[in-house]
Amino acid sequence: MRGGAGPGRVEFVAMMAMLVATVAFSIDAMLPALPRIGADLAPANPNRAQLVVAAFILGLGIGTFFVGPISDTFGRKPVILSGAGVYILGAGLAFAAPELDLLLSARLLQGLGAATARIVALAIIRDLHAGREMARLVSFVMMVFTLVPAVAPLAGAGIIALAGWRGIFGCFILFSLVSTLWMAARLPEPLPPARRRPFRAAPLKAAAREVLANPVVRLAIATQALCLSTLFASISSIQQIFAISFDRAAAFPWWFFMIALVAGTGSFLNASLVMRLGMRRLITRALGAQIALTATILLLFLIGLPAPVQFPVYLLWQTSIFFQAGLTLGNLNALSMEPLGHVAGMAASVIGAVSTVGSIVLAAPIGLAFDGTPVPLLAGVLLCVVAGRFLMTRLEYAANYGI
Repeated sequence: MRGGAGPGRVEFVAMMAMLVATVAFSIDAMLPALPRIGADLAPANPNRAQLVVAAFILGLGIGTFFVGPISDTFGRKPVILSGAGVYILGAGLAFAAPELDLLLSARLLQGLGAATARIVALAIIRDLHAGREMARLVSFVMMVFTLVPAVAPLAGAGIIALAGWRGIFGCFILFSLVSTLWMAARLPEPLPPARRRPFRAAPLKAAAREVLANPVVRLAIATQALCLSTLFASISSIQQIFAISFDRAAAFPWWFFMIALVAGTGSFLNASLVMRLGMRRLITRALGAQIALTATILLLFLIGLPAPVQFPVYLLWQTSIFFQAGLTLGNLNALSMEPLGHVAGMAASVIGAVSTVGSIVLAAPIGLAFDGTPVPLLAGVLLCVVAGRFLMTRLEYAANYGI
């Protein structure tokens, strides 16, 4: 870290990773609870329980519009601590919610609070690092974004067994307290007053225009939305596919653990390759490989795979989606942020908000198209990765020729 003060590199990465992991933990620990939430709060239409995940992500996307510029004005640490308070309040309200609509409102509030941990943590990394070193650190941080799902459904299932599905919200409160108090105690404020920007409409609009005026940044944001949509669509559908398509609901947390654990090596691989190959080349190759694999598996399902091999083939594909996240999301964040260090908070907000809200717009119809088989998910993901690969071609052109 610059200046030599505060935590060392390993502790810094772990600290930022735990903050960012608030999002993954808040999404994936809920997956085993969805059937029980549906049975308790929406027995007439239990599929509405899936909105518990969507409401959180929507709140996350909305929150990211604001938290970056607020942190540019007031500093990174105060905003993270305030966001943790909102997150904890949302978790407490969700714990006590007597009906599904109130639970969804509380989850929306949780998402708003979680936006600070996600976005301001990335701004902190940009405050202290740049270029491929920043990409390397973001890769390690994003590794947790893919590894936390390995244990979150197992943790959620264990909590449900001990304390019911409402007990999960108590664990969210504890997780947020640990991560934010650690940050408050060990990390010096990374944005000194001299580098802060006044919270006024005119400079905020100017900074937002600067972010969106850069063609490389615009294309990186759009590509990130497409990559996130493949992740969120598969997460939204995965429990239904395990339970309905393959009759493996009881074993779902363990399979999810193994899938995410194997896929988490993608971020390790990215961290070792990005310094040598560069961000754009890795993203392009990862999307190209995903196109080939998804198209092949979709074709196999359409022509009729033998029943005994359908589940292993689906597992291979699902693992590749998480693996792709490790090779793309961190690099796309770094590509987007690299030209914008002087407005890092605003940049992080615009990038995170547009990509997250955009990904939900794309992922929701893919998930709702579930017909009892993985085919709609495979087809939707294929369209997203083809579009992402095309945008990376345009990004390469814009980066080389400045247009």
